[in-house]
Amino acid sequence: MLKTTANKITLLRIVLIPVFLLLLYGGKHVAAFAVYVIACISDFADGYIARHYNQITDFGKFMDPLADKMLVLAAMCYFVDAGRMAGWAVALVLFREFAVSGLRLIAVEQKRVIAAAWSGKIKTASTMVGLGAMMLWLLPWLDTLVTVMIVLTTIWSGAEYFWKNRDVFREIS
Repeated sequence: MLKTTANKITLLRIVLIPVFLLLLYGGKHVAAFAVYVIACISDFADGYIARHYNQITDFGKFMDPLADKMLVLAAMCYFVDAGRMAGWAVALVLFREFAVSGLRLIAVEQKRVIAAAWSGKIKTASTMVGLGAMMLWLLPWLDTLVTVMIVLTTIWSGAEYFWKNRDVFREIS
C-alpha cells in the first residue's frame, strides 16, 4: 500500500490539510496559501509519478480523489465560515462526493474500481485554482465566479460518472 512514492505523496497531502487549516484560521494566510499550493502540486505529482513509473494502485485510485476532496472541502468550508461562499455550494459538492463514493462502493462489490474521470480531474484542478485565487484576492466578483465554476463542474462531472458507469446499477442483485 505505502510502498510506492505516489501513495506516500497522497498521504502527505492528507497530512497537510490540518496544517493548512490551522494556518488559515490562525491568520497566517500567506503560509496557509503556501501549504495549499504544495498540497495542490502534490496532487499532480502523485498522478504523474504513478502513471510514469507504473505505480498505479487500487489504493491510489481510491485515496487520491479522496485526498483532493478533503483539501478543497476544507478550503470551501473556510470560505463559507468567512462569508465568501454559499453553504449550499459546499452541500452540493458534498452530495456529489457522497454519490460518487456510493457508486464506487457498489462497483467494488462487483470487483470493479472506478478511477477518476477526466471531468473529475478538470473539476478538481479548476476548483483548486479558483480557491487559491480566492485566498490571494478579496474580490466579491471572484468569489461569485469561483462558486459558479465549482457548481457547474461539480454537476457536469457527477453526471458523467453516473452516465459512464450506469451499468453498475444493472448488475445489482
